[in-house]
Amino acid sequence: MSKKAMGLGNGIDSPARWLVSAPVDFRCGMDRLLVTVREVLGRDPLDGSAYIFRNRRGSRIKVLVVDGQGVWMSLRRLHQGRFIWPTASETLWSVSVW
Repeated sequence: MSKKAMGLGNGIDSPARWLVSAPVDFRCGMDRLLVTVREVLGRDPLDGSAYIFRNRRGSRIKVLVVDGQGVWMSLRRLHQGRFIWPTASETLWSVSVW
């Protein structure tokens, strides 16, 4: 999926991108997602990586990045269809194409 298709063409310049395979409660804000990265995924949320979460229906994604200025979060909602997401038992996937 291209940057333009995901709505991520501007603002994300991170060394690594991680796709979180399990859905999250989208009532969670930035702080709760940062806790999820640290406690559930076992990663340092301050490492500059982008973390991509989806809701249970697969119609929305949230991208979370901590840069030198603060926390950056973006939401993308599809009016029709769903995002294609891995279904394997891995909790975290590296995204090599952005």
